[in-house]
Amino acid sequence: MTEHPDLAGLQRRLTEFAAARNWQPYHTPKNLASALSVEAAELVEIFQWLTPDESAAVMSDPSSAHRVTDEVADVLAYLLQFCEALGIDPLSALAAKIERNEGRFPVRGAEDAT
Repeated sequence: MTEHPDLAGLQRRLTEFAAARNWQPYHTPKNLASALSVEAAELVEIFQWLTPDESAAVMSDPSSAHRVTDEVADVLAYLLQFCEALGIDPLSALAAKIERNEGRFPVRGAEDAT
């Protein structure tokens, strides 16, 4: 069984990868946000003309599954690099956002259950 890497380890590997290639001058928040947008658009492109049923089954075809997996990895890589550049803890940011949304969008009928 392969152990899953931790988020900090992945961010460190991405930083080391960019540093080894002297890419840090290009990894500004603006450039990383732009790259993230482009990669997210490439993910959308895979699903652009699929029916709902076809999109739900996209991972059953090895060719499309590979494309989706690669684009997800690209999106996550740029997001992690963006967070690193700005000092954002992505897991803390997500947890805080979920908490805010739980307050903003309460479950309907929850107040009636008591």
